[in-house]
Amino acid sequence: MRARTLLALPVLLLTTACGGAEAGPAELTGTVLDPPFEVSSTPLVDTDGKPFSLAEDTDKDLTLVFFGYSACPDICGQVMFTLAGTLARLDDEQKERLDVVFVTTDPKRDDEQATEAYVSAFDPSIIGLTGDLDDIVEVGRSLAVGIEKGERLPSGGYDVTHGTRVYAVDADDQAPVMWDHDVSQAQLAGDVTMLLDEG
Repeated sequence: MRARTLLALPVLLLTTACGGAEAGPAELTGTVLDPPFEVSSTPLVDTDGKPFSLAEDTDKDLTLVFFGYSACPDICGQVMFTLAGTLARLDDEQKERLDVVFVTTDPKRDDEQATEAYVSAFDPSIIGLTGDLDDIVEVGRSLAVGIEKGERLPSGGYDVTHGTRVYAVDADDQAPVMWDHDVSQAQLAGDVTMLLDEG
């Protein structure tokens, strides 16, 4: 990725119209990570079957990353809906500077075709990644996402672990901000706008 520093906070707000008083610094809804996470360069596999590294193959100013899986019964769909809604709130110039990446934590079921179908149901511009579980675990570990091989369930299926947060990866291959799963579309779009404005 291009060596640029994206995050430069705090951002000063414009003076208020009432009395010309100066407002305090703008604050992100997300959590600022200090120091930021260093993103692993371990390649995963995109939906075309080609290697894709979060460190080497994301060339936008900002990349939003979420770890989940297509059969997830609750949180994953909620977060993906939020990510798609966030994209819809951005203008074309902002979207040109942003990638959104979904990384499956269930590569046994989420192969390239299944991952493509899942992300496309939310927004066709979202990049879907699968690959070897050990590689996914390594990439997740670099962002403090705990991923474990699922245990067999009495029903015959297996349990899958995944993250619940969205991470912002900047052009320096670092993750300086993260958001909880319950962030709203408006909050996330506002933070993305602020981060891109600082880029």
